[in-house]
Amino acid sequence: MSTTNEPLETPSRTAGEAGWHLSRYNLSARVPDSKMVAIANLYKGTCAEYTPIEMYLLSVVEELDENHPVIERFAKRGIITKIDERAAIDTMGRAACGAPHVVGLTICPTMGCNFDCPYCFEDHYPRMMSEEVQDDVVELTKRMMNAGNIKDISVTWFGGEPLLAPRIIESLSERLMALAEERGGDYSGSIITNGYLLTQEIADMLGRCHVKFAQVTIDGMRDSHDSTRHLAGGGPTFDRIVSNLRNLKLPFRVSIRHNVHEGNRSEVEPLEAFIAELAKESGNRITYYVAPVSGSAVADERGKQVGLLCGTEASEIGIKQEASRFRTARGNYCGAHSLWSVGIDERGNLQKCWESVDKPQISFGTAHDWDPENPLETASNPDNLTKFLNTAAPVPDEECQECVWLPTCVGGCPYRRLFDARSCVAFKDDPESYVLALHARIGEDKEDAEKASQPQEAQEN
Repeated sequence: MSTTNEPLETPSRTAGEAGWHLSRYNLSARVPDSKMVAIANLYKGTCAEYTPIEMYLLSVVEELDENHPVIERFAKRGIITKIDERAAIDTMGRAACGAPHVVGLTICPTMGCNFDCPYCFEDHYPRMMSEEVQDDVVELTKRMMNAGNIKDISVTWFGGEPLLAPRIIESLSERLMALAEERGGDYSGSIITNGYLLTQEIADMLGRCHVKFAQVTIDGMRDSHDSTRHLAGGGPTFDRIVSNLRNLKLPFRVSIRHNVHEGNRSEVEPLEAFIAELAKESGNRITYYVAPVSGSAVADERGKQVGLLCGTEASEIGIKQEASRFRTARGNYCGAHSLWSVGIDERGNLQKCWESVDKPQISFGTAHDWDPENPLETASNPDNLTKFLNTAAPVPDEECQECVWLPTCVGGCPYRRLFDARSCVAFKDDPESYVLALHARIGEDKEDAEKASQPQEAQEN
């Protein structure tokens, strides 16, 4: 018979009674030549190996005692959870739309380009950004910082080819850096360039302007590259780009994007090895990543579209690309889902997507007039703003909401959803290959993995 001094025992509960259940976003694959199983959790952004015993425990996890030691291990990796992950993704999407963490600007000082690439999604115009539009960009940035009480600024220089306008980059950078400094914030820059116009003087200027990252595209070895990435008037570009990367001292890291299509897919491994050797020879921080070419209306209209690699079919190239940027669920696909991220063309038109910077008809306003304090009232075409923001989570597509890939694609590219068709991951029906690609990266240095996952949308440069 117990006395009043004896402690009361806490009733034992099962893990299921405590609220634990399998994540809806687990993908698994058996590791070749092994009894182990790799499980990737798309919500938490983890991938790990599991023994046969662990797999058995996972299959009966809701029946285990809630204090079983395996519960904590499974929970830490996200393969079991107590929350409604889909609802959490929806909440993250809503939050990302309005969360004022940083002013993100994609600035096109010119839409002109010295290249004529067959798959480019843009029409090119040779105009340069005027001093008046530059003033508007600075004033817009001030309004965005004031409206969101934001200290930090992030700028991506884009185009066209932005290095056709180095003085504009330098002048605007100095003014925007001063804005961040006045508020005690940070300024960071990046550039999407074809690399042809890089000189030591320009590289040093970009360094002074806090450009930390550059994306340069090389489409295979010399002949393959020159067949697609040639000068606008004709002429090769491979040797000059490589010479720039090899001989200049670059104060920023460079990610080499390889736009892969049927004509150059056999050169993935040779080019990757070539870039690794180039980085070693030059002492510059240069990494390589692949990006399957996708179609665009502009390229189709020009009649110059190259053979496509992926489309919607599974591909080892697409899997490698996605595995390189594996991360936790975020609720939004890109800056098009944030009020505080805008693209600006050389005339001051504002866009939500850098794939539309050459299309003023999709602009939602101007740098001169738009104010995020009153985003719809000051937009010249508010529908072009709201339709992009409204593709964020909760994704307006029942099939997407039920899809296991939702944390990875978050409904896919908003621009393509709005103006073409929903873009599912290319390997949607081949999850095992994706998991094994993630498994192969277990133990990689996280920073190296991040270097391989830089902006992939900039197919034109």
